[in-house]
Amino acid sequence: MRFIVVTLGLLFLLLQAKLWFGNGSMMDAWQLDRAIAVQQADNQRLRERNAALAAEVADLKGGVAAIEERARRELGMIKRGETFFQVVE
Repeated sequence: MRFIVVTLGLLFLLLQAKLWFGNGSMMDAWQLDRAIAVQQADNQRLRERNAALAAEVADLKGGVAAIEERARRELGMIKRGETFFQVVE
């Protein structure tokens, strides 16, 4: 009888060890949950960036004002007849 109890106890400990530390264990599941949370946050950030880029593309396709503003800001362009002032601090 004692042999059966010891054998069942060892088997139980072996199964518990596999549950907590083996391949596909609870530790692995927790790590995967954390990785999923990080990936979902990254995906949300990228969705927001894509939405902003799509809005900018729609703006550029739809109007001259957006193209003009972008040319002024990024390329330093000015219209004919305008005077450019550079303020140095």
